[in-house]
Amino acid sequence: MITTKIKAPEPTGLGLEWALNELFIDELRDIYWAEKHLIRALPKMAKAATSDELRLAIENHLIETENHVTRLESAFESIGEKVAAVKCEAMADLIKESDEIIAETEKGSFTRDAGIISAVQKIEHYEIASYGTLKTLADVLGYAEAAALLDTTLQAEKNADSLLTLIAKRGIYQASRLGEK
Repeated sequence: MITTKIKAPEPTGLGLEWALNELFIDELRDIYWAEKHLIRALPKMAKAATSDELRLAIENHLIETENHVTRLESAFESIGEKVAAVKCEAMADLIKESDEIIAETEKGSFTRDAGIISAVQKIEHYEIASYGTLKTLADVLGYAEAAALLDTTLQAEKNADSLLTLIAKRGIYQASRLGEK
């Protein structure tokens, strides 16, 4: 089998690096807004959960999310940028969807829990994509401290997603399918 390695073109000037840096900063501001708003949304999701295990997982993730915000603030500081947020339309829509799921499912049902898991996993997947991209951009731009901070959060998001899958498989989806409350 013949494999060809494709090498990315070398930047020809500061313009490309500057543009990449601006993209990085814009993406940091976007996820910062997302995390700050998730801190407000997670308590509502936890309160709506039927399963104690799911409620506890969401409450623990709230604490982690507060740490994510702190890490993002450190990442801004490490690159000499002022901490700022720019509205993240994707997170706003994902939070809106979680609110709709809670409103449209029966209180105290495992179907509601299944919906909450779905909504939170969509949020986790968005965050995983965002932090993965940010970490790679930080690496490319030579922001080692920011890359390490972002990688720590990326791993936490992956762990949260795995935990939600485990909780779902341990019984919430089956209970919902069987119509249990």
